This record gives sequence, C-alpha cells and structure tokens, in this order.
Amino acid sequence: MVSAAEQMAANTSWAALGKATDLRNRILFTIGLLIVYRLGTFIPVPGIDAEALRQFMEQAGQGIGGMVSMFTGGALGRMGIFALGIMPYISASIIVQLLTSMVPSLEQLKKEGEQGRKKINQYTRYGTVALATAQAYGLAVSLEQGDLATDPGMYFRMACMITLVGGTMFLMWLGEQITQRGIGNGISLIIFVGIIAEVPAAIAQFFASGRSGAISPAVIIGVIVMVVAVIMFVVFMERALRKIHIQYPRRQVGMKVYDGGSSHLPVKVNPAGVIPAIFASSLLLLPTTISAFSSGAATGPVMSWLLANFGPGQPLYLLFFVAMIVFFAYFYTFNVSFKPEDVANNLKNQNGFVPGIRPGKKTAEYIEYVVNRILVLGSGYLALVCLLPEVLRGQFAIPVYFGGTSVLIVVSVTMDTIQQVQSHLLAHQYEGLIEKSQLRGRNKKRTKRGPSRR
Repeated sequence: MVSAAEQMAANTSWAALGKATDLRNRILFTIGLLIVYRLGTFIPVPGIDAEALRQFMEQAGQGIGGMVSMFTGGALGRMGIFALGIMPYISASIIVQLLTSMVPSLEQLKKEGEQGRKKINQYTRYGTVALATAQAYGLAVSLEQGDLATDPGMYFRMACMITLVGGTMFLMWLGEQITQRGIGNGISLIIFVGIIAEVPAAIAQFFASGRSGAISPAVIIGVIVMVVAVIMFVVFMERALRKIHIQYPRRQVGMKVYDGGSSHLPVKVNPAGVIPAIFASSLLLLPTTISAFSSGAATGPVMSWLLANFGPGQPLYLLFFVAMIVFFAYFYTFNVSFKPEDVANNLKNQNGFVPGIRPGKKTAEYIEYVVNRILVLGSGYLALVCLLPEVLRGQFAIPVYFGGTSVLIVVSVTMDTIQQVQSHLLAHQYEGLIEKSQLRGRNKKRTKRGPSRR
C-alpha cells in the first residue's frame, strides 16, 4: 500500500512548485547567495603575481594543489578572497565536537537545549577565526617563499591574512544563512557548487588529453563507466535502510481506547552522509596546503616528508584517508546524527518498544548494537567509494573532479536538497488542504438555514 504522503509526493509538479511561494523564495535566496560565493572566488587577494601563480598551479594542479582547489571552488588556483574556503570552519567543527564528547562541561552544555547549542556554535566560530588566521599566515609566508608575491613584506602578510580570514568568515555566514532561510545544508551546498562549477573545465581538459594522445580511448571509456557506476552505487546505498520493528501497546486516553499498532524505526546504512568524507579530506588538506605552496623554495624535512608521503595516491595518504573516514562515520553517527540513548528515550515516552527488548537502557543497547553492525557496511561503502577512484586517478592521471569524494559529495548533496524540496512541497499541499477544508466548513455554516415559519 502506498501512503498518502507518498501519493502526494508523486503528484508534485512544476505547477505545485510555482504555487509554493515560500519554497520559491527559499530557492531564489539560496541561488542568490551561491552566486555571491562564485563571484567572490574571482576577486583576487591583493599583492599576488598572477602570472607566477598561474604557472605554479599548472604544475601543482595534478597533485595536492588540485585537491585543495577543488574544495575551494577554484578560488585557491586564482588566489581569490575565498582561497581558504570553508575548510577552517569544518576543521573547527571537528575539534569542538571531539571536545564536546570528552570535556564534561561542554557535554553538559550540549544537553541544555537551544541555549547550549548557540554557545557551542559560538565556540566553533571562535575556533574558525583562530584556524583561519593560522592558515592565512602560513599561506602568506608560503606565497612569499614561492616568489608569488609582487611586494613581499609585513604589509603583504597583513593584507593577505585580513582578506583570507574575512573571506572564510563571510563564507561561514553565507552557509548559516542558506541553512536557516534557504534550501539544504549551506556548508555542503557551498562545497557542492564549488565542485560543479569546475567540472565542465575538467571534462574539457580530460577530453583534450584524449585527443592529444596523453590518455587512451580505453581509459576515457573506463572513466565514464566508472563515474556512472559510482553514482548508481552511491544512490543505492544512500537510500538503503535497516528497519527496526517497533510495537505500540493498546492504551486508553480518557473514555477512548486506542488499539495497539506497529511501526518501524528506519536506520540508514550511512547515517553520517557525506560528512565523514568532507572531514577526512579537510584533515588531509590542512597540513599539505602550506607545504604545497612552499615547495618552490627550500623546505624543511617535515614539509618534504609530507609532500612525499601524503600526496594523492601515496600509501600513507590512502591509509590515513580510510582510517579517518571510518572514524568519522562512527563518531558523527553516535554523537550527532543518531544517538541510541535519545532514540530509546523517545520510544519510551511514546510507549513504544522493540519486541523482546525491555524499554530504556536495554533498548538503547540493542539499537547501538544494530547501528554498530550497520556502520561496518556503511563506513566500508564510504571508504570504497572514496578510495577506489583515488587509486585509479593516481594510475591514469584522471582529473581530481572525477574522484570518489567529489562524486559522493555531489550525489549526496543533490539527493538531500531534492528531499528537502519535496518536504516543503508536501507541507505546502497539506496547508492547502487544511485551508480548503476550513473554507468549506465556513460555507456550510453560512448556507445553513433555520426552520421556516408557517
């Protein structure tokens, strides 16, 4: 049987989208802010030698520089005001969430509801400023060492730091505004748009390499098949669910007796979504961004070791990438997206229970056991999708935009945004049905006549 909500979702059309004024305004608001973000990637940081930067990025584009440029929407390759991207905010979020699970005072603050959440968000913003300042200073020094600054000195460093930190904070604000007043998750959409905007140029470059003979036609066909297969696999896994059976007992409310019913608790195979891949990539790019820009000058043994071992396709890079994906899949699921204790308490408050499991602590332990087993498959799926294209890309010089991380981000964010659009359309249709029923009720009251006199 198809539910009423599913029937309404199947009946959604462009006409329904046109009537949903609030949804249309949200979509236009989101598009407007994303256009502002794209325009900002083309505004350069003052004091940069454009020609030297272009030559450097042509050399580093196939290595870690290409990966960093992908997550900044090409702003790093042009050294725009958004060259740091949103990664300092993501890194600060990782640090704050880790501290929240380890520091009792922060954990207590997290349980205080909306006020506690605002306080934690404020700490995240402070951490973003600190990380962005450190990265901006390191990037400014690296630009000077790489002979990419027209007038190196303290003035250039201060101008570069102020511009880059201000750009990152502005991006953080844009993401928060999109999340609150637009459609979708603002941070994920910023990364999504940055990837999508650079894909046409990457495809053109890829086919140009095929025409010149640098890449064989078999590799081109194989890459196309691989991308299509990865997209289909991601869609299938993101929609996969494990349903936990829930039973509700017979209950009496006032003078009415309600029969018991049954339902299910849906648990996604990948509850964390695309967050583990983004977090893992941000940690990998954090130390190597500075080392990549200082590679043209004399580098220390630490920077040289990072460049030699943490480049795309290197064994340590792949091993660390997989380990971070698995860690963040478990960490983000149990600390943010799906908390077994909260789910068990909600079921207990609603008089629901898992058949054969006592409500409360036993239910929480059972749900945690189920989610742990599911995450073995979910984290393995994330690692496979992100790792396999990375290996092939290192072997066949495939553009970074065809990697597993970029495909996973694009597909996941697209599915999440479409789902939110459908939710808004369903809410609009429900509101329309309620308004019609109220109008019909008023009309019936008005047309009701009293008894005629004889």
